[in-house]
Amino acid sequence: MLTEFINYLKDDDGQTSTEYILLVAVVAMIVLKFKETLNTKLNSVMNTVFGKVESEITQGL
Repeated sequence: MLTEFINYLKDDDGQTSTEYILLVAVVAMIVLKFKETLNTKLNSVMNTVFGKVESEITQGL
């Protein structure tokens, strides 16, 4: 029984659809967990960029 389990763990026939689904689920959970932090940082970056663009446009006129 133990040798069958070890052979199962060593089996590397390739990715199965279940493994891909689990990978997508983990990534989705990470994104949802840090959604607020990512949203805050993205808004900060965009405000900085658009603020600089706006100031350059108004100084150029």
